[in-house]
Amino acid sequence: MHQKLLFLLLAIMPSFLYAQSYNKLHFKSIVVDTHNDLLSKAVEKNFTIDTDLSGKTHSDIDRFKKGGVDVQLFSVWCDGLKENPYAWANREMDTLDAVIKRNPEKISLSGTPSLLMKAVKEKKIAAMFGVEGGHMIENKLDNLNNFYNRGVRYMTLTWNNSTDWASSAWDETINADKLKQKGLTDFGKQVIRRMNELGMIIDVSHVGEQTFYDAIAVTNKPIIASHSCVHALCSVPRNLKDEQIKAIGKNGGVIHLNFYSGFIDSSYDSRSDVFNSKHKAERDSLLKINPEPYFANEYMFEKYPEEVISLRPPLSMLIDHLDYIVKMIGVDHVGIGSDFDGINSAPQQLDDVTNMPLFTKELMKRGYSKKDIRKILGENFLRVFKANEPENK
Repeated sequence: MHQKLLFLLLAIMPSFLYAQSYNKLHFKSIVVDTHNDLLSKAVEKNFTIDTDLSGKTHSDIDRFKKGGVDVQLFSVWCDGLKENPYAWANREMDTLDAVIKRNPEKISLSGTPSLLMKAVKEKKIAAMFGVEGGHMIENKLDNLNNFYNRGVRYMTLTWNNSTDWASSAWDETINADKLKQKGLTDFGKQVIRRMNELGMIIDVSHVGEQTFYDAIAVTNKPIIASHSCVHALCSVPRNLKDEQIKAIGKNGGVIHLNFYSGFIDSSYDSRSDVFNSKHKAERDSLLKINPEPYFANEYMFEKYPEEVISLRPPLSMLIDHLDYIVKMIGVDHVGIGSDFDGINSAPQQLDDVTNMPLFTKELMKRGYSKKDIRKILGENFLRVFKANEPENK
């Protein structure tokens, strides 16, 4: 009997120690997620993000800590059809400001590297904003300045919709025949220069290739892709091609991996098409109400959760994208930009933000050193954040 018990203990001990090992590394590292859409979801659905939203969202304030997330850049988003996008952006920022005011012991606005480190040492979430779409400045540099003063520390130059001054990846590829101008205008280049002066990081996720290369040519600071994956592994317009990946490496920037299944797995869309065909009539009726596919997809996925589980790729495929970037430009240029609460499908096991330690587990399985894992989890972003600080501060 004693021998059987000893054998059982010896059998389970390695897996227990391994679990302890990756959890310890994860929670001791500074974990940064550069893209989470919880604020826009909270405003749209009237959610209170400092309450338990399990089963409704991927994240809430307490679940960030359970997942070991130390630094969260909250996306400020609205689509290109929204009237008064600048006012809408401020409404989303008001939402987080109210949460911070109610929970000063849990979360703080941390717009400088020193404030970020102070929050981390106090075991608070270090929060910042990232404006997802340059249309929200409404062609005014003063609005850009105001965003910075409110705690915005990066701006995605475009969302799927182009602005008057920058073309998006969607429009450069899907709507090229309707595009008025490609790349950055003179005003667009002014935006880049002003962002450099302010200390606001330039984000090239969503932007068209011409806009990408124009921005790289103008900026004098490292950039980020806040939530993008590899085009060679999954050829969607939103993913980065090899030459873009190399350009970000040369710039000293960081590519933060998006968890969306459709940007990870090249066969995901075909599986989704089968699901959409099955529910075509219902989906078409939703598109008549709102032509933006994002809303119809989100509704359908929430309604039929059991059906969509099988659509999700394995977590290992996400790490394949990471490996690809590391082999091309090195481990100093990759991080996490989950897109939680802005996506309706993530890889298997990544059900919500509390599963973040499993990302670290996969990195350990691939043989990444503790030093390199700490870089991927957050130190790479911290380097870019420091490099973007204005010189007069």
